[in-house]
Amino acid sequence: MKTLNNFNFSGKKALIRVDFNVPLDDHFKVTDANRIEAAKPTIDKILKDGGSVILMSHLGRPKGVEEKYSLKHIVSKTAEVLGVPVKFASDCIGEVAEKAAEDLQPGEVLLLENLRFYAEEEKGDVAFAEKLAKLGDIYVNDAFGTAHRAHASTTIIAQFFPNNKCFGMLLAKEIESLNKVLNNSEKPVTAVLGGSKVSSKITVIENVLDKIDHMIIGGGMTFTFIKALGGNIGNSICEDDKMALALEIMEKAKAKNVQIHLPVDVVAADAFSNEANTQIVDVYNIPEGWQGLDVGPKSLEALKEVIKNSKTILWNGPLGVFELEKFAEGTITLGNFIAEATKNGAFSLVGGGDSVAAVKQFGLEPKMSYVSTGGGAMLEMLEGKTLPGIAAILS
Repeated sequence: MKTLNNFNFSGKKALIRVDFNVPLDDHFKVTDANRIEAAKPTIDKILKDGGSVILMSHLGRPKGVEEKYSLKHIVSKTAEVLGVPVKFASDCIGEVAEKAAEDLQPGEVLLLENLRFYAEEEKGDVAFAEKLAKLGDIYVNDAFGTAHRAHASTTIIAQFFPNNKCFGMLLAKEIESLNKVLNNSEKPVTAVLGGSKVSSKITVIENVLDKIDHMIIGGGMTFTFIKALGGNIGNSICEDDKMALALEIMEKAKAKNVQIHLPVDVVAADAFSNEANTQIVDVYNIPEGWQGLDVGPKSLEALKEVIKNSKTILWNGPLGVFELEKFAEGTITLGNFIAEATKNGAFSLVGGGDSVAAVKQFGLEPKMSYVSTGGGAMLEMLEGKTLPGIAAILS
């Protein structure tokens, strides 16, 4: 795997695909700079070598050129995070970009305008990729969040740098962490799969079954399994058309000696609201008019042992509706169990939008071995797919 360490960037211009698709408030101020901070180690290494850096990214989903999606809004925050001035090119290709890149001196950073102001970016247009490629000497992909898309700047561009392309530190760490879970894991391996739908996790489940010892199922998809097993789930969320699939998953798991852990009790509510009345009930006997919105205390007690004895833990999806404070307890408690296991030497990987949001919200992020930056990209890797952005660097 070619990484930054395979190159000395002295006197070179590194063209880096970053994922600076950051949230902005109504005054165009960056409200969460995590993605910029995540790219800093890569940029620092190149500048330290005596190279210069040209950053390219998308922001939002513009329809053509839209001022509100201009990357000029993030220049000052990028400069603040990197601790160096950041120049800005008002275009990402053509004369403006070429002149700005040409004038760039070692130690300097240039940010190009939004790639998605051109429809060619998402179409994976070769001519557009070639215009971008003109700007740098070495191509670095450090954007895991977009590695599953065959766009011009994430995949197509790599062909113009046959010997001068590599992964940035962030992307290399993502690949390494996922490989550690999927291919080189220390046993026992536990996968925690939460979220509302079995259908969105089915390919992940099928791909990881051969690699794990325990599967903890939580969140809304619990009830598809429970109903399939003959339970009364009240008004809980359920994919009736996936019940046969749930039973099939349980059969496959049994055949592969994978233990499936379903909740035994739940926090049931009479409404989807923080103001709802709640009661703790057996997961197989949820009263009519009530719905399960979090796992119960007995379930957590049982999970504690499983997590404590695990050496590798993958966490993808919350155990309850953690966005509502009343139903966050299960997700927080599970997070604390995983944090404790990590402290005792387990490797924990957290990925997928909701679990990442949960660990950040509850201050658990520093206590995990690795928290993935790419939701869709991570899911596709867990499903066993080869991501085009990764394949382009490896080829």
